[in-house]
Amino acid sequence: MAEQLTITPMQTPGPFYPDKLPLDTDNDLVLINDSLTPSVGTIAYLGGRVTDAKGNPLRHATVELWQVDGNGVYLHSRGGSREKQDSHFQGYGRFLTDSKGRYFFRTIKPNAYPGRTPHVHMSVSSKGMKKFTTQCYVKGEPGNKRDFILNRVKDKAARNSLIIPFDPVPGSKLGELAANFDIVLGRTPEN
Repeated sequence: MAEQLTITPMQTPGPFYPDKLPLDTDNDLVLINDSLTPSVGTIAYLGGRVTDAKGNPLRHATVELWQVDGNGVYLHSRGGSREKQDSHFQGYGRFLTDSKGRYFFRTIKPNAYPGRTPHVHMSVSSKGMKKFTTQCYVKGEPGNKRDFILNRVKDKAARNSLIIPFDPVPGSKLGELAANFDIVLGRTPEN
């Protein structure tokens, strides 16, 4: 019998899902279109797999990611000071999972903003399923203990599944980080 994986807890999309999507919606949030100027922040490679509770991959699903920029501002008209917004940070991206359910983003390590610990919002959607939204958090952040949304998840194993290490990329001269966040869905679309 296959081992049952910890189901990823559903979390709020928050009030700052982009109210106007950028023209560039690819999986590289560090560079916008053909710009040569990268966003401010520590580059982080965030990837993982989307599976069901038995580990079966969810193929060709859309994974969306949105987060604050290096100044704590969302890509949303009410998501922080427009004067402080990093115009070089995409703020939102999407990626279609491959045949093994894998996704990949190049972004920045999430930053805190008033009232919240650093986190990244993510959603998964696929034909025949309701959009699933969650958040992932940075392991070792002191604010995790106080974050009201993270701590709504009462099951310790489920809460810990949302907290992931952002580890240094070996040999990176830029101090880049890598993180793995597997999203385990309780139900997947009927194929």
